[in-house]
Amino acid sequence: MKLRVASTLSGVAPEAWNRLAGDDPFLQHAFLHALHETGCAAPDTGWAPQYLLLETDKELIGAMPLYLKGHSYGEYVFDWAWADAYHRHGIEYYPKLLCAIPFTPVVGSRLLAEKTEHSDQLVAGALELARRTKTGSLHILFPSPTDLDCLTRHGFLLRQGRQFHWTNDNYRDFEQFLAQLSHDKRKKIRQERRKVRDAGITCRWLEGSAIRDDDWRFFARCYGQTYREHHSSPYLNLEFFRRVGAALSDSFVLVLAERDGMPIAVSLLIRNATRLYGRHWGAIEHHQALHFEACYYQGIEYAIARGLQVFEGGAQGEHKMARGLLPVTTQSAHWLAHPEFAAAIENFLDRETMLMEEHGRELAMRSPFKST
Repeated sequence: MKLRVASTLSGVAPEAWNRLAGDDPFLQHAFLHALHETGCAAPDTGWAPQYLLLETDKELIGAMPLYLKGHSYGEYVFDWAWADAYHRHGIEYYPKLLCAIPFTPVVGSRLLAEKTEHSDQLVAGALELARRTKTGSLHILFPSPTDLDCLTRHGFLLRQGRQFHWTNDNYRDFEQFLAQLSHDKRKKIRQERRKVRDAGITCRWLEGSAIRDDDWRFFARCYGQTYREHHSSPYLNLEFFRRVGAALSDSFVLVLAERDGMPIAVSLLIRNATRLYGRHWGAIEHHQALHFEACYYQGIEYAIARGLQVFEGGAQGEHKMARGLLPVTTQSAHWLAHPEFAAAIENFLDRETMLMEEHGRELAMRSPFKST
């Protein structure tokens, strides 16, 4: 067995990579390679791929999606305060080594390996790469529980995060789901959906090959508009959506909102056999409650209709609880080369974890569902 670092996936057989990735759409060779090839997650944008590959003479037996980064944008686990503390003490925080799916706050395998010993070799190799490239830290974002066991063995510091997910309790339809909510939450959702209908807006789902190039162009326009309204620049471009939409067509769903037969808003959902992921949205007209309809209620309806078990509503957002999405704890894992800063951040994470757990207990008391 040997470890090597690749700056592109062009030389890695897609079937070999995907065998390790399983059915996670965000880990597919086509998804990651498109991020790099379209310039979204590339050296020019501060994402220099350093894919770590564990190979035998015959096959790929392990991999990590690694990036050398000069900033912390597009990660959804915020370490800006850590970088600022380093800077104030005259120490360089960047570049750092990051194991993540760019711009994607979704839990999944980060140590792509079928055997525990191969996962251990990947982590050891990543730490050696961090030391050899003189990066000050290594961060693994949104790893799976199995990954966490391995990372804990290697001394990584763990950090809690929180998202809000909806779970399908074998609902027959949206009304049966609503019936499980408390009266005030049920009333509010019905009011919000009525406002959208009263504005003359209808929604329809476009799946797989039914998504045309015109639809992707409209989505990219709306997606970019959302970022501009928040005085920011979009991370992804039209060419990326075109490429992954063609290569992974069965994984993509567009929720198209129309008024008088004309599209005015759209949200992007990504799915596998059991889970639905809410990812991006945008609109060219603003209507009250349209965001909730396109991004949450349509996602829940789609999950019920297709028999999917979980709908992940994306990063952060306590307002999602009022729509039936409940808090879920996520994790990230961190290794820092500087011993004094590592100790200080460990102390900070101990305090932060206590606060997160206390906040989690408070959220549990605010469940939108009826008391049982």
